[in-house]
Amino acid sequence: MANSDEGSAERHIALLIDADNMSHAVIGPIIAELSKYGTANIRRAYGDWHSDHLNGWRSKLLEFAIRPMQQVNYSKGKNATDIALVIDAMELLYTQRIDDFCIVSSDADFTPLIMHLKAAGKRIYGFGKETTPSPFVNACTTFLFVERLEVSEESVATGGELSSDATNAPAALPKTGKELAGNTKLLAALRGAVEACKQDDGWAHLGAAGGAVKRQAPIDPRNYNRKNFRALFEDIGQFVIDRAPNGQPYIADKRNKDRSEKPTAK
Repeated sequence: MANSDEGSAERHIALLIDADNMSHAVIGPIIAELSKYGTANIRRAYGDWHSDHLNGWRSKLLEFAIRPMQQVNYSKGKNATDIALVIDAMELLYTQRIDDFCIVSSDADFTPLIMHLKAAGKRIYGFGKETTPSPFVNACTTFLFVERLEVSEESVATGGELSSDATNAPAALPKTGKELAGNTKLLAALRGAVEACKQDDGWAHLGAAGGAVKRQAPIDPRNYNRKNFRALFEDIGQFVIDRAPNGQPYIADKRNKDRSEKPTAK
């Protein structure tokens, strides 16, 4: 997800988990990831806790101080958990000091909620499976597929419901620069970020460019099988990266023939 400089230990995060929709095996890595942005003061997991399929979650509730929110399904085939989570999110928005929200689910039905929270000025960190519909992914401030998290094999073996590849990059992810460059939406976001941050010499500070990418779209390099934005910019093959005299890394679009030969720090 985003770099830690975008967050602060003073930021208060409400972590809301659709336990009916997500494996308990990923909660530890999710909370670790959130620590980059602030503190998850409020932690709630929603589901029918009388149901056997949530058995794996019970030990995690105690381990990570997560409050179980009981919600029975009033009608067969209907999931009341979603409604309960939405109601709580709205109540927290207007009654508590919450800086950011984290929604853990792969259910696109939460998209209107996320859009409302963002309109209220909140950052939304989303976590879900690679099958998460794009409207949900795109609505978040930043979104990370749980398959990209470093989930221990022990967690998976104890019923985490993730595939055996949970700790490895699936073959479906782009592996070559050509595959990355073929993603026109991604390339446009990267180019737009560099353009927005460039100085008069045609070069943009690499860190600033990465931040600008995340302000455009919920792009996390790990979703593209890259460990950070530098690797993503380098491997897509459409940019040049160099260091300024002060040692800081700068980036420029190869198409920009008017850029200076070397970046100058400002």
